[in-house]
Amino acid sequence: MGAQAAETTMRISLQLPLKSHLGQNLKMFKEEVEAKSNGDIAVEIYDSAQLYKDKEVPQAVGSGAIEAGVASLTRYVGDIPMVDIFYQPFLFDSEAKVRKAVAPGSPVRGPIDEAIKDTGSTVLWWQAYGGAVMLSNGGPVATPADMAGKKVRVFSKTLGDFTTAAGGAPTIISGSEQYLAYQRGTVDIGMTGVSGVQSRSLWEVMDTITVSNHADIEFIVVTNTDWWNGLPDAHKAIISAAAVNAENAVRDEMSAIEARAYDAAKQNGMAIYNPTAEELAKWKAVSQPVYDAFLAKTGDAGAAMLEAAKGF
Repeated sequence: MGAQAAETTMRISLQLPLKSHLGQNLKMFKEEVEAKSNGDIAVEIYDSAQLYKDKEVPQAVGSGAIEAGVASLTRYVGDIPMVDIFYQPFLFDSEAKVRKAVAPGSPVRGPIDEAIKDTGSTVLWWQAYGGAVMLSNGGPVATPADMAGKKVRVFSKTLGDFTTAAGGAPTIISGSEQYLAYQRGTVDIGMTGVSGVQSRSLWEVMDTITVSNHADIEFIVVTNTDWWNGLPDAHKAIISAAAVNAENAVRDEMSAIEARAYDAAKQNGMAIYNPTAEELAKWKAVSQPVYDAFLAKTGDAGAAMLEAAKGF
């Protein structure tokens, strides 16, 4: 086959390394799209935030500066406060609840996908990132008392509110800048997904994981709506089908990914701490202000979403 230029080029920005499970998920998508289109669609992945940091992705994709990008769902909170439903402490504390929430068209996901259209972007698929855990040195973060007076890395305003409610001092730090923040002691405690501990080798700078699962971390792959609308129908169909396959694959793989990450963390010397029911009750007790703030910001739409989520 002679070298021919693709009819459609789709560049995707990713803040994580290609070896991360989100990177591997994009690679799977790329391979399917390129194979099914016989090379008519070329997918280029720019990993490790080489083009845009996570927080820059919504604007870059919405404006058409790049065709597609992966953003942490919480990056949309400025425009769409209800995305922070996923960061309401301990609301989605099991895989079964998460799956109900993220199902396409669910009363939780449906309104979010719809609202993102107003930012100039269209959601292609959701990428599971697992539950939020806490990282620390010298012992676990078993109760709010262990967080009191400590500086804490968070990645959303709502997790910041949760930290404040527990007596900590939150700092929003981008995922790609976590390692240095822990290494330099900019913060004492971190919040992240356990798979990130593995892909970023965070065991080199932190020694304990507290398995709190206090929030569900979701990333979304968005594409510029004008670019998307201008594609031939055949190309849209190929991309959409590959997106569904990629979404299902990463969701089904998530618990295995987390199990492997915990194993890797242990092998690299980290202690893994599971809070007791009593300790979790203490965390939940300090969380009410976070729910109050969410309802104040999101009104009736947020209340309906929260009501649906509590029924899962």
